[in-house]
Amino acid sequence: MQNVLSVILAGGKGSRLEPLTRDRAKPAVPFGGVYRIIDFALSNCLNSGLRHIQLLTQYKGQSLDRHVNVGWQRYFCRELGEFIDVIPPQQRIDEQWYQGTADAVYQNIYAMEKHRPDYVMILAGDHIYKMNYAKMIDYHIDNGADLTIGALPVSPEEAKAFGVMQVDTDQRVVGFEEKSPTPKTIPGDPDRCLASMGIYVFNAHFLFEQLCQDATRRDSAHDFGKNIIPSIIDSQRVFAFPFRDENRKQDAYWRDVGTLDAYFEANMDLVHVDPLLNLYDQDWPLRTYQPNVPPPKFVFAGSADEGRRGCALDSIVCGGSIISGGEVERSILGPEVRVNSFCHVEDSILFEGVNIGRHSRIRRAIIDKGVHIPPGTEIGFDLELDRRRGFTVSSGGVVVIAKGDAVESMVRAEQEQVA
Repeated sequence: MQNVLSVILAGGKGSRLEPLTRDRAKPAVPFGGVYRIIDFALSNCLNSGLRHIQLLTQYKGQSLDRHVNVGWQRYFCRELGEFIDVIPPQQRIDEQWYQGTADAVYQNIYAMEKHRPDYVMILAGDHIYKMNYAKMIDYHIDNGADLTIGALPVSPEEAKAFGVMQVDTDQRVVGFEEKSPTPKTIPGDPDRCLASMGIYVFNAHFLFEQLCQDATRRDSAHDFGKNIIPSIIDSQRVFAFPFRDENRKQDAYWRDVGTLDAYFEANMDLVHVDPLLNLYDQDWPLRTYQPNVPPPKFVFAGSADEGRRGCALDSIVCGGSIISGGEVERSILGPEVRVNSFCHVEDSILFEGVNIGRHSRIRRAIIDKGVHIPPGTEIGFDLELDRRRGFTVSSGGVVVIAKGDAVESMVRAEQEQVA
């Protein structure tokens, strides 16, 4: 794979994930306790033998840049020609920020060309899945394709949010519609559509040609799905590559965690007895930055009759966390979380450094990094109260507390009103 350049689009704002994306780009949002969303695309690259990577950032990329430089550079050897470069917007070609996915790649065309790749693989940095990209590249070469698109069967309702392809018997793309309100189904299968995963393999020279042509079109949104792909399917060799899952489960696993509820459910999948996503597969390891913290600790504080028993059931508990006389059920605790005596946390996601004060009860909540919950607080039991406190409540009833939210002052004001 020495002749392949991987370009990961990681500048997404992730508006539907606010407030989790208030201070970070969507690919930098924590997932599964210790990971970030970007780790899945990067792990796929590494496991596929792709060691020439450019990561294009834009929106609030500082935490993403720090995560990649601290946690990922050690896997690449510059002396052997390997690299992972984080490239912020430079406005070398245009004075505007990226106008679309194709424009993001076009504005970095000089950085790509200097590596003289034969093939360019373009990936989204905000999806959860396992995939061997080398198989897709081989498929692309074997078919003599100009462009190959990763394809995933989805329901017609889900397909409204994707580009949908129509293919012939050889998997050559003969039709493409971006986010159609009435997507076409697979012939003979009215319950499924063939969706684009936003994963592309281009012949490098062909890609650069198309990007330069698209850049001159004033009526273009400069987007792969809206403009580039529809303009070439009639004249060029464009193929669909059926998604081949490396998760080794009965059903293929691919998740777009673009909304708070989708993000919450994908995390909650991980605490099941037999989770849909296997984080423990040594044949396809997931890598990330691992902080230097002590092992998790469970403290039995006093008498069990008092309810001061530190325990976690059906949960993920990361390093440095202390459950001191509290109980945790079906939850994910990031690094250095503390759950104090007489607390009960259920069906929740606690990011790094969260501290839950004594006698608190937390249910169906996402609490961002470093938030301190004062003693005796209840979250997730009265959604109207949570809204009045200024917390975000998703359409599915998940309470989200943002990093920096002054929960203590909110609760103190409530107590003063009652008094």
